Amino acid sequence: MAATIIQPEGFPRPRGYSNGVLATGRVLTIAGQIGWDATETFHSDELVPQLAQALDNVLAVVRAAGGDASHLSHMTIYVTDLDAYRAAGKALGEAWRARMGRHYPSMALIGVAGLVEPRAKVEIVAVAVLPSEAA
Repeated sequence: MAATIIQPEGFPRPRGYSNGVLATGRVLTIAGQIGWDATETFHSDELVPQLAQALDNVLAVVRAAGGDASHLSHMTIYVTDLDAYRAAGKALGEAWRARMGRHYPSMALIGVAGLVEPRAKVEIVAVAVLPSEAA
């Protein structure tokens, strides 16, 4: 993906996301991924392990299309407990960097009352832009 981070003049430097990502290539949209594994088994009811697994699931879809973490251009993350998210900053950062390195797509974080799967604490919807087939 040919990508450029967009940082408007005068905006504060974002922490853990980018304000904008300008990309050229094939667009891959990724359905909401939650914190269960490929067998639909939850291994934890805690936010951080579920977020880590949801990121793994997002990355599995991206890799199946021939991409990697650097091709992710946008994520919307839904969490059922904003206070737990705020309190887990360091552990969330570690889980993020273990999977994404220092790649930060444009993002939104939204607190919700619940998700379709009752045990789910997090759901991630994402967009990736993969290189053109000709590249």
